[in-house]
Amino acid sequence: MNITSEIPLTTSLIIQISAVAIWLGLVFLASEILHRLKKDPELVRKVVHIGTGNVLLIAWWLHIPTWLCTIAGVTFSAIALASHHTNILPMLNDVGRKTYGVFYYALSITILVVFLWQSHPQYAVIGVMVMSWGDGLAALIGKRFGKHTFMHLGNKRSLEGSFAMFATSFIVILSILGLSHGIHPNDIGIAAPVAAIAAILEAFSPGGTDNISVPLSSAFLSYALQLIL
Repeated sequence: MNITSEIPLTTSLIIQISAVAIWLGLVFLASEILHRLKKDPELVRKVVHIGTGNVLLIAWWLHIPTWLCTIAGVTFSAIALASHHTNILPMLNDVGRKTYGVFYYALSITILVVFLWQSHPQYAVIGVMVMSWGDGLAALIGKRFGKHTFMHLGNKRSLEGSFAMFATSFIVILSILGLSHGIHPNDIGIAAPVAAIAAILEAFSPGGTDNISVPLSSAFLSYALQLIL
């Protein structure tokens, strides 16, 4: 349901932009509080990672237009790229490693918005939510409970974290599809393979590239499978 459908265009845009701005403000406020409390930097970064990903869910709910989402994605990409070189937003950067992960994350959101937002926004939301919640919880659970670890191209992962990635992604995909068209038995045939591939890519994509490989593959594979099933 479009809650802004009966509101004048200018007022609607103000409401949409304000809602996103308020949410992002709360996310960064939470991260700053955690930072000042000297909490684990990984926790601080994942709060931002998950919180910013939820922006696309809010945008879907409010029916924010493609052009506005695209501008926001390009702007976020530019900020992320600048932060990589100048550290203007230190809480965004990878803990203990220097990669373009945050830039890839922003770029993936922009790509998904450009290609899917106009006609199939639910799949763009799936891609971003799988990355934000799946990767976020995989990192936190893997760090806290990961006992069975493995290394790939210098990145340390755990089976516990990978399972958290799969389970979270599976739940996220089913939830978004359910919101989109109601519960359908075939959705399990979409969620299971997409979640499995997302978990594999999260574990083995080098140098922060999971931030683009996971959302893009999750979104476009979900879309392709729904055409088949």
